[in-house]
Amino acid sequence: MEEKWKSIFNQLKNTKAPDIILSEIDKTSSMLRDILSDNFNKIIVDDKDMYQSLRDFLSTIAPDKLKILQQYKGTRPVFDQFDVNRQIKASFGKTSTMSSGAYIVIEHTEAMHVVDVNSGPKMQRKEQEEAALAVNLEAAEEIARQLRLRDIGGLIIIDFIDMRSSENKISLFNKMRDFMESDRAQHTILPLSKFGLLQITRQRTRPEVNIDTRELCPACQGTGKVNPSILVIDNIQRDIQYIIDSRPKSKIRLQVNQFIYAYLKNGLPNIQMKWFGKYKKWISLQSDANFHLFEYKFFDESDDEIRLS
Repeated sequence: MEEKWKSIFNQLKNTKAPDIILSEIDKTSSMLRDILSDNFNKIIVDDKDMYQSLRDFLSTIAPDKLKILQQYKGTRPVFDQFDVNRQIKASFGKTSTMSSGAYIVIEHTEAMHVVDVNSGPKMQRKEQEEAALAVNLEAAEEIARQLRLRDIGGLIIIDFIDMRSSENKISLFNKMRDFMESDRAQHTILPLSKFGLLQITRQRTRPEVNIDTRELCPACQGTGKVNPSILVIDNIQRDIQYIIDSRPKSKIRLQVNQFIYAYLKNGLPNIQMKWFGKYKKWISLQSDANFHLFEYKFFDESDDEIRLS
């Protein structure tokens, strides 16, 4: 605290108003303060200002962690580069599939949350009781993770695959308790009923995270019809001509869906090369898997989007 006070005092002497001398830490630093542990081996940030802010923050609370902080400078969006978008959509959908092919279905009702455990086709080759136990144990670990991830609270009923062996039921109950042990929210787990149902009551520590992973079709906006696909290249070329006419000295980067990107790059000479011959300007290309087929954007040399309207 004394070092912090000295730092503030020195800034006061050398700072010209208006300027910030002391403020609350930002949301990112606050989150890092709460969850940072020895398990972290990499922290990646794609924003220059945020990177510097986190460097300053870590140098104060955990100088040894500065070496794991990295600024991402790749061309692909950082969430695509590290597969974050896919994991978010896979984790917050109604159905969560596990590595074996088994899956769980999470339903929300007014009074409770219901989780249904289903075996996938790959599990059918095993002996029935053995297969049921294997699926249930895998599902128990995934359910414990989903409860923490979504912060599901209240009454949770889990319909596991039915098992005849009392020993297997006890084993599943004990494993469920083990998987829930790292959950910081207060919870109670009851043994399986004779119908194979397991009941959990869990305290909610914050508003439940409920992300709707379903997407309105970006191409047709729910109408079921799209513009003629044959015209997408014509539209792009029309916009390139408009940008060149209005901003002749500006560099141009075109961001498109990955399939359109492949089409523009295909062959020798490809369309990108033909554009260079036609417009006497090199149009840089970048693919983005999150763009729908007909979506595209233009950016200048400062990475600011070029608005066409």
